[in-house]
Amino acid sequence: MTNDYDLILIGAGHAHLGVLRRWAMLERPPGRIALVSADHNAWYSGMLPGLLAGRFTASDCVVELQPICRAAKVDLIVAQATSFSAEQRSVQLVDGRQLTADWLSLNVGGKVSPLPQQGDAVDCLAVKPFSEFLSGWQRWQQTPKPLAIIGGGAAGVELALALADKVPQLSLFCAGKLLAGHNPGLHLRAIGALRQRRVRVREYSPVSRIDGDQLFSENDIVWRGERVLLATGAQALPWLEQSGLQCDARGFVQILPTLQSHSHSHIFAVGDCASLPGALKSGVYSVRQGPVLASNLMAALRDQPLKPYRAQKNSLALLATGDGGALLAWRGLSASGQLYGRWKDYLDQSFIRRHRFSG
Repeated sequence: MTNDYDLILIGAGHAHLGVLRRWAMLERPPGRIALVSADHNAWYSGMLPGLLAGRFTASDCVVELQPICRAAKVDLIVAQATSFSAEQRSVQLVDGRQLTADWLSLNVGGKVSPLPQQGDAVDCLAVKPFSEFLSGWQRWQQTPKPLAIIGGGAAGVELALALADKVPQLSLFCAGKLLAGHNPGLHLRAIGALRQRRVRVREYSPVSRIDGDQLFSENDIVWRGERVLLATGAQALPWLEQSGLQCDARGFVQILPTLQSHSHSHIFAVGDCASLPGALKSGVYSVRQGPVLASNLMAALRDQPLKPYRAQKNSLALLATGDGGALLAWRGLSASGQLYGRWKDYLDQSFIRRHRFSG
């Protein structure tokens, strides 16, 4: 088969799953279309804390890509993308293949920022990619040891609450205030939940490097141990900045409200890999971009006008507490309890069900 397509979707993120679902259930654009994914499954990040806490199995947290691609009449190509050329409209795969297309869409997420490390006394594990993280976590579970989590955002808090009773001691380090950007009520509830689970929280303690078995915040030793989990903010994949696409100072693809690249209108980008004012790097925003992206890709292949995506001003935050409950934040309000945990489970499991197709 030829490696030339009318459209290639690169990455199986939340937005691209929404695109595939819409095409499977309604109408697909004309032409040859492919999805390039490094895995046969798409992980749903919202259920990872529940998986680690033992409330879900791995199969509960993934969407199998072949059935949804088949339903959408899209070729599934399982291979890691290693480079991308905006001018040539091509993507290079790890197996040596080069694919080209008239239109391309990127939903590849990002990677966790690494820490400078001297020596190998500390086993450092990043929360992404999820399949590699879960493999490393299973290895750690065989001999539990004290653990440090680096990252004071929603991911770090949820991971700490999920893992608190699975390790002898757990410390959570934040570069600034815990859950910065969320309302004060959620911050207080998170601090309370972490203290109840005996998690040692260190706010305003940015970890700058690992030296031997020590974590340093500037010149101060703040922790000693053998295992560190990185849950820091997303860092752009290096091949994005090398692609010729216009990127922001952090290496993320700058896009217009139509979700098109600023510099190359035949390329779309969504989710964490994209940079658009008002759109935070959160699965909630990626999911909301899906319907607009599906509509605009359809319009692009039909030479029709595109419509803008408008980021929501407020988004609901539901953070799993590891015991079936959740912390909630909406605008200036906050709450916690098992009821909100059941609500979160319902929303998460509904996402999985919506994107699962038989066959």
